[in-house]
Amino acid sequence: MDNRSLVSIDDYTKEEILEVLAKAAEFEKNPNSNILEGKVVSSLFFEPSTRTRLSFETAISRMGGRIVGFTDASSSSTTKGETLNDTIKMVSNYSDLIVMRHPIEGSARYASEVSDVPIINAGDGANQHPTQTMLDLYSIQKTQGTLENLNIFMVGDLKYGRTVHSLLMALSHFNPTFHFIAPKELEIPRGYKIFMDNNNIKYQEHTEFGSIINDADILYMTRVQRERFADPLEYEKVKNVYILKNDMLKDTRDNLRILHPLPRVNEIAMDVDANPKAYYFEQALNGVFARQAIIAKALDL
Repeated sequence: MDNRSLVSIDDYTKEEILEVLAKAAEFEKNPNSNILEGKVVSSLFFEPSTRTRLSFETAISRMGGRIVGFTDASSSSTTKGETLNDTIKMVSNYSDLIVMRHPIEGSARYASEVSDVPIINAGDGANQHPTQTMLDLYSIQKTQGTLENLNIFMVGDLKYGRTVHSLLMALSHFNPTFHFIAPKELEIPRGYKIFMDNNNIKYQEHTEFGSIINDADILYMTRVQRERFADPLEYEKVKNVYILKNDMLKDTRDNLRILHPLPRVNEIAMDVDANPKAYYFEQALNGVFARQAIIAKALDL
């Protein structure tokens, strides 16, 4: 494994997280540079993506680098039976860095073990999404002025939501209090509860969604992911359990900001968009600066 890879948010120490966030702030002030001039970045998206892929491509372009790769596994030699091992070994010959999204948990870790260049995990199944976590942390730090001692409410698909899993691990460095709001079928996995218990991280679980959010500093909404359900009937049972509406925000804290990794379906009503506490579109923009910082760290720039 190239030790500059970012496969899991655990690959960064607390100090490295803060270092990357500081670098992201620098990129926000001056997003255009040529520090990737002469560098080639391979973008391997075995699974559909809009924001993650386009924000990475924007980040690379603004840094003066070149992008090769594919946006759909059907346009790669995977359809001919090529293994992930062979794909990564071949592509690492062509590039200085690989950004990869893959539907199978653990695929990014495996890729980092066979690659000759750093791997940045752009999402591996329901496992982790560390670059989304870094832009989430940057968004939280910008809106709250700190990452320390915050009330973080996470709502929706906490079982399969890889963004939730990564963010939980990253925020564990900063003494958070978590509130998890989910139906029983989508509650936070037991392994993460054990992690929080072992590290004395405060958390509560809820199934009701309403005035409880009045105590939130950050309200992190998530989509119930149809693609993670083998049984369509199970999806139908839970897809509309929690919908955030504008009138639910009237008694919330002034500093509250609503985040969402996007895309949304209907878990945030359209009337929330005009509320100054809605931050999810700015959050998506922050992804460019955070990913510029991650790329720069991976390549020691």
